Amino acid sequence: MKAWLTTNSEYLYKTPFGNLRKDACKLPNGITIDDYYVNEFADWVNAVVITKDHQIVLVEQYRHGGQGFYLEIPAGKIEEGESDEEGILREIREETGYTSLEKPILLGEFMVNPATQNNKIKTFLLTDAYKSVEQHLDETEEIEVKLIEFEKFGDLIRNQEIQTQLFTASAYYMAKAMLTER
Repeated sequence: MKAWLTTNSEYLYKTPFGNLRKDACKLPNGITIDDYYVNEFADWVNAVVITKDHQIVLVEQYRHGGQGFYLEIPAGKIEEGESDEEGILREIREETGYTSLEKPILLGEFMVNPATQNNKIKTFLLTDAYKSVEQHLDETEEIEVKLIEFEKFGDLIRNQEIQTQLFTASAYYMAKAMLTER
């Protein structure tokens, strides 16, 4: 296999949230695609946060693209000058008010959707979490914090009793595997 050759590239828009780029690509077999769209986003972080009482700390919020309310793990983008660990601890604190004296454990780093996006997500596990401050939300955020027994959350995912997104489900199972190995 060989990589595609980008023969032309133009930005359709650039925003603080992300950019949309249109590339013209020549494939190894000679076919040309004149309008291949790539979404450029900053890298993201998310975390499975587990309290001292073995509850998972989740955030519930409205997601306009999905037209519904979704139960998710805390997540967000890395800000300039932050390490991944600093970014996820900030996001957890802002969205939930929780923190921990334990260091975040990296569960994995993955491309979000390499077919059309250029960014990665790093998933962490934070244990022995406790509520330390009140939420500090952005003006566009309305988030409710939910605590669910860690083991029960897996049942809710498997039985499709909650609306969640792929990253929350995969992060939960990665965290469960890591905790089982410990």
